[in-house]
Amino acid sequence: MRALGLAALLAAAPALAGPLPRTEAEFPETDMASVKLGQLLFYDPILSGNRDVSCATCHHPRFATSDGLSLGLGDGGIGLGPDRVTDPANLPEERIPRNAPALFNLGATEFTRFFHDGRLEDDPSRPHGIRTPLGPDMAEGFRNALSAQAMFPVLSPDEMAGHYAESDVSQAVRQGFITGKGGAWETLTARVEAISAYREQFDKVIGPRPLHFADIANVMADFIAFEWRADDSPFDRYLRTGEPLALDAAAGMELFYGKAGCDGCHAGRFQTDHDFHAIAMPQLGPGKAARFERHARDVGRLRVTGDPKDAYAFRTPSLRNVTATAPYGHDGAYASLEAVVRHHLAPVASLRAYDPAQAILPALAVEDTWVLDRPEEIEAIAAANSLAPMELSDAEVANLLAFLGALTDQPSIDGRLGVPESLPSGLPVER
Repeated sequence: MRALGLAALLAAAPALAGPLPRTEAEFPETDMASVKLGQLLFYDPILSGNRDVSCATCHHPRFATSDGLSLGLGDGGIGLGPDRVTDPANLPEERIPRNAPALFNLGATEFTRFFHDGRLEDDPSRPHGIRTPLGPDMAEGFRNALSAQAMFPVLSPDEMAGHYAESDVSQAVRQGFITGKGGAWETLTARVEAISAYREQFDKVIGPRPLHFADIANVMADFIAFEWRADDSPFDRYLRTGEPLALDAAAGMELFYGKAGCDGCHAGRFQTDHDFHAIAMPQLGPGKAARFERHARDVGRLRVTGDPKDAYAFRTPSLRNVTATAPYGHDGAYASLEAVVRHHLAPVASLRAYDPAQAILPALAVEDTWVLDRPEEIEAIAAANSLAPMELSDAEVANLLAFLGALTDQPSIDGRLGVPESLPSGLPVER
């Protein structure tokens, strides 16, 4: 498409609902010794109970820091992305209950809440400066919520810890031993510290003192912050210099910040208000339930706050590199970007008409449609919806999609350091 010049865009500015997000994001400086150490640990399966799942299993650059699946397989899976299958010798008990979110720009200071329900967040009023599901049992030394969030998947049996009796880590998790002596975090720390190449690199970052689990988390956070900084898209260049967008993307930007009102939730430089909204998203998979509960619903933010107004509300995702991060939704219900955009136009109608066949789910003998098969569950999700329907033409939808494409920063998708050739643990690198 031909470009729309700056003068034409400025002439169109009155059609915008509000000012464009011209303020640059803030990124703290990172120490490269810490970043490079974090890179190795991010790709190292040593942090999983059975030493066969790494952070990169579900957050790989091949899939734009996600895994290309609606709901992934952690422990008990083999392979990467949509090619991941179950291991017949160690069948998973369940799918991971939520879609693996992308990791772009998490090092920016504005990102203070993590996970789809925000259950982990920076909170200066807390003794450790972080509100976490562990509450007062949270260990010391985590620099912020970004470093802490990198380490909670190691405690999930379905993600990285493995299931009871499979390993020392899985046994500690099942018995509730997380922090402190003999806990899962201490066990994983001992594994890393026992590898001389890791210990030597930590000496350069923290000095010769004993290694703590928070040190592992902090270097991982530094790597994530450095590796996947995404702030040089065509949209960024337009904001900084007036470099023109393609005609369809410029028209989509006008819709995004005008008639369509997308910036009501997708606000700021990275298109997120960091808040929580119920938009009638269909529910797949095991949901989020306590061990004594037998449902498969996921009520989102409500599980964190206990406030009924937060029922079925989930964190607004950033839209950076969104064209590369399918599937979409807290459970990956929509396989295409157009499908999830159209869901936003008529959320309740889209929920009621949803076809689960579009989800991308590895074969696993579990029930995936418990909620979708129960009209009362569908109506509960519909009743919580806060997004009013609106009409856009097919051409307008196409323009919106073009603008979303203008949020792509390809070097950030590729990663700055990339995938390491080998690991100090000697375990295989997932490519």
